[in-house]
Amino acid sequence: MGEKVEVTEFGRSDRQRYRHKLRRCLETLRRMLDENRFESARKLMGVEIELNLADAAGRPRMSNAEVLRRIASPDFQTELGLFNIEVNIPPHRLTGPVFSELVEELRTSLDYADRKAAELDARIVMIGILPTLTDAHMAFETISDNARYTLLNDQILNARGEDIRLRIDGVERLDTTSTTIVSEAACTSVQFHLQVTPRNFAPLWNAAQSITGVQCGIGANSPFLFGRELWCETRPILFEQACDTRPEELIAQGVRPLTWFGERWIDSVVDLFEENLRYFPSLLPICDDEDPIEALDRGDVPHLRELKLHNGTIYRWNRPVYDVARGKPHLRVENRVLPAGPTVVDIMANAAFYYGLVRSLVDDEHPVWARMPFEVATENFHAGARFGIDAELNWPGHGTVPVTRLVLDDLLPRAYEGLDRWGIDPRERDEYLGIIEQRCLLRVNGAGWQSAQYHHYRDAKGMDRLEALRAMTLRYAEHMRGGDPVHTWPVG
Repeated sequence: MGEKVEVTEFGRSDRQRYRHKLRRCLETLRRMLDENRFESARKLMGVEIELNLADAAGRPRMSNAEVLRRIASPDFQTELGLFNIEVNIPPHRLTGPVFSELVEELRTSLDYADRKAAELDARIVMIGILPTLTDAHMAFETISDNARYTLLNDQILNARGEDIRLRIDGVERLDTTSTTIVSEAACTSVQFHLQVTPRNFAPLWNAAQSITGVQCGIGANSPFLFGRELWCETRPILFEQACDTRPEELIAQGVRPLTWFGERWIDSVVDLFEENLRYFPSLLPICDDEDPIEALDRGDVPHLRELKLHNGTIYRWNRPVYDVARGKPHLRVENRVLPAGPTVVDIMANAAFYYGLVRSLVDDEHPVWARMPFEVATENFHAGARFGIDAELNWPGHGTVPVTRLVLDDLLPRAYEGLDRWGIDPRERDEYLGIIEQRCLLRVNGAGWQSAQYHHYRDAKGMDRLEALRAMTLRYAEHMRGGDPVHTWPVG
């Protein structure tokens, strides 16, 4: 979504042409699947992490363009808010000591970026939502200097026809309005990519959807927004509201939101792209010169740019990805559930758990999605996000069970099996899944630590709300740079 655009407004003919091109792209995708045009899966995984920039007091630092110029690396890119950047790690084969290799690469890249940011009085903070953000930081002027972000903001607000209202009931209550989509930029995530064959796409996506509540429960790291303590993982509910194109009347009619969990298990990747076209009007109807069917008839690899652009404006928690690399088309599942942080090793522990667990669930003779109604997966997602490590989820064979007990008794052993099937080094498997085990045994994740440290500052130290949030953010950043997993961080 960060690519440059030149168009600033659209007419009726633009939308009509774009819809036509989307249908051509979808027809082309079906043909490519029928004709086995896709690259075989190469066990490739990838990681993207969105990051916050903060000043010496832990407050957001609006300087991403200057920081990126200092970093001067193609691995780092801009994001929606001036206080955001993103790091992309090149794909790795999911085998052997891959997680330790990624830890080393990420630490090297982030340490370098942090040193360059420090030259501009900024520091990198890897956290789901920067706790020191306030309503005042959500002005139009804090959108990054990129025409596509401005255009997307205008299109969402125009489609909605009124200001965005954020209403979140959690530990406390937030009720505020915004004239921009910049509150979406408060959500900084980690994304796990996995290249799959067309045949394995649907089982992998279904497996990933089934464990979103578990991921949120054990990986929550976003309990504060605009000075209020809300959900343990506030990102999902915030994201849904911050870029909602629906006024209240369309919500009441049941029109689907742009940030969408989904409503059914799927049989093919085509199901998701068909839903994109069927349910969601285009926000950025920018057409490419390529005719995808003619390209396919010539023996070329079509890029399906309209299909990809439209897909990029629909915020699924497990997103289908069509891409072309090395001249070959492939499919990926992009898991977008988890927040950034707390540390690089925590992210790798989350990655090991995710990749191991989905592999085990896909290989299961009686898959969980055949035994779990989709509505239950949706409810689990919301419960995991709201209550974090204290969540209770509904799981086949267990009924309603604490997420920590479900992980320890059932899902963690499955993750071990899955990593063995990927060919992960046993020492890697034990080290990173051991972090997940300790989180569950100690009942501590990033959200729990943030909340406990914040209340220590308020209750034991007598700080006011904003002072406590700033002090907690600075302590969090110290521990983050120290690199030890969050379950080892002291409170107080």
